[in-house]
Amino acid sequence: MAIYNKLVRDKIIEHIQSKGEDASYYVACPLEYKEKLLHKLEEEVKEFQEARNMEEMADILEVIDALFEYYEWDKNEVMALKEKKRADKGGFRKRIILEKS
Repeated sequence: MAIYNKLVRDKIIEHIQSKGEDASYYVACPLEYKEKLLHKLEEEVKEFQEARNMEEMADILEVIDALFEYYEWDKNEVMALKEKKRADKGGFRKRIILEKS
């Protein structure tokens, strides 16, 4: 049996059990859940950096959705803040690399 100690998607346990395999798991408390979400975000970003595909981007977005829920943030408010920052400071479309300042 492999040891993971990581946050997994909601249906992973039943998937493992449907194959006749055992899975040891528990439900994280809110503080541990937050820490595991942040770690999962790092993990998914690393996987995206390696694979650079839409599946990995979808995984990143799933973790971001979970973070929205955890922090009880309104997506529209965050998107409005994003647009304000883009209007004030720009985005990243011009591909500008600052060498010195």
